[in-house]
Amino acid sequence: MMLPAALLLLGALTAVIAPRVLARTDWADREPVLALWMWQCVVAAVLLCCALSMTLSAAVAWQAVRGHVFGSAPHAVVEAYTLGTAGPWAAMTAVALACGGVWSGAMLVREVAGARSRRRLRRAELLVSAPLLPGEEPGSRLVVLEGARPDAWWLPGAAPRLVLTTAALRRLKGRQLDALVAHEEGHAQARHDWLLHCSAALAGGFPQVPVFAAFRDEMHRLVELAADDMASRRFGRQTTALALVELNEDRGVFGPCPTPQAHVPQRVHRLLTPPDRLTAARRLRLTAVASLVPVVPVLVAFVPGLRALG
Repeated sequence: MMLPAALLLLGALTAVIAPRVLARTDWADREPVLALWMWQCVVAAVLLCCALSMTLSAAVAWQAVRGHVFGSAPHAVVEAYTLGTAGPWAAMTAVALACGGVWSGAMLVREVAGARSRRRLRRAELLVSAPLLPGEEPGSRLVVLEGARPDAWWLPGAAPRLVLTTAALRRLKGRQLDALVAHEEGHAQARHDWLLHCSAALAGGFPQVPVFAAFRDEMHRLVELAADDMASRRFGRQTTALALVELNEDRGVFGPCPTPQAHVPQRVHRLLTPPDRLTAARRLRLTAVASLVPVVPVLVAFVPGLRALG
């Protein structure tokens, strides 16, 4: 039982230390795509620690599982894992971790099903409230909705659509509208909706685990920064910032009082005062380091077998 316990300890340390390290970095806002990758690697490492610990605990507790996991392994490898010394906690650990995995899957299914239900409802509303413009074909990727407030959103799905209100069309001029469309297309191309679903499922299923709550919050923030960068590379940072201002100034987000969309002024300020990007070499190093984080639990799990094969 030492190895499953070590994996759980490693997962706990990763869950505690990694978010603090990422919070102290000064480059996350400069490189949101890299920050997104790092967060995904950290969460993957935590989940992998739990999965490996569950598998090894089950192999210790039950002969049937042991036969599937170590069926083709040499005798020396099996002996190295001391599978015959089943402690009283092996079965309980395996069952508890398996229940956690099932619960995570259920939360993800619930999150995806809820999102699809909301999309179906919105699509039904669009069929009623969005008249076709002259020359517009049914099923078009662009839907213009009558509305007094400037707004725009991407509706993902089998037939993704970009929805714009008439107020947004009146307010945004020329390249500003192009930047807004590029921003929403950036979300769709990077499949940010799946990142948000997974982070929301983990945070909702395990609200007592801070790393999952931080993962959800950072995903919501970083995907917007990444989409801003995709739009600004095509149409300029100032144009993208002005599009954000025009789209949100009537919502009171630029006033002195805090609002639920307080991140918008920060995004505008970031676009107007762009920080220096990391060098390509440093981005490559950080990407490699992040990619190695989920590899560590696998190496820990294989250490006894590798020593036995010596």
